[in-house]
Amino acid sequence: MKKYGLIGYPLGHSFSQQYFTEKFKRERIEGCAYSAFPIPDISGLGTLLDDDSLCGLNVTIPYKEQVIAWLDEQDEVVRQIGACNCIKIDRAADLPGHRRVRGYNTDVTGFEQSLVGRLRPHHDHALILGTGGAAKAVEYVLLRLGIAYRHVSRSAPPDSSEAGDGRPLSYRQLDEALLGRYTLIINTTPVGMHPNIDECPPLPYEAITSRHYLFDLVYNPAKTLFLQKGEARGATTENGYDMLVIQAEESWKIWNA
Repeated sequence: MKKYGLIGYPLGHSFSQQYFTEKFKRERIEGCAYSAFPIPDISGLGTLLDDDSLCGLNVTIPYKEQVIAWLDEQDEVVRQIGACNCIKIDRAADLPGHRRVRGYNTDVTGFEQSLVGRLRPHHDHALILGTGGAAKAVEYVLLRLGIAYRHVSRSAPPDSSEAGDGRPLSYRQLDEALLGRYTLIINTTPVGMHPNIDECPPLPYEAITSRHYLFDLVYNPAKTLFLQKGEARGATTENGYDMLVIQAEESWKIWNA
């Protein structure tokens, strides 16, 4: 039996586990199983890797950055952005216990492909809500697309930076003038994710217009309060479901390459 899985903490409902379980059944892929591994500390990865039947892992909050210390090899994207969400474990059949852990980032492909369909020429400045591992994948894609961006963080001091100095903005600095320029807003935080569906990033939503594009990496619920508020103002919206599907299929390709 070839084993695959998802590490993170907490996990709750796992999109990946449901997706791959249904994929194996739909495509009649035998001898494979996918499980959720909610490990409260990254050190728990060591026990998982000792299982010689484990072939691959997806990585989610809060371990996309911490997991890098466990990798023997990193692909170019992981080296550049410092975040990994896909692990392939190669094992030597004639050397029990011998393994090589390789790290990849499929968030980049998933985000880019799901973003560009609704992207318009005036979406040339973006706000990235959050500064974690997912935000690094988003940053990489925006750089590749030539879209200027600023990070927005709750941890940034309220008046720590001017709008042009490149450091993260605080939510308190966001106003109508700034949102008039930054018409692409990407939420990379778990704010608004089930079961906390009544929460949303603290933006001045009255400044959102039909020129804005709001992208939420959260997929559950399908329409977060962040997206609802944007839609009510006429903005284009997109959730993280397609991104997850694309990155899952990219992971499968990597594990079977």
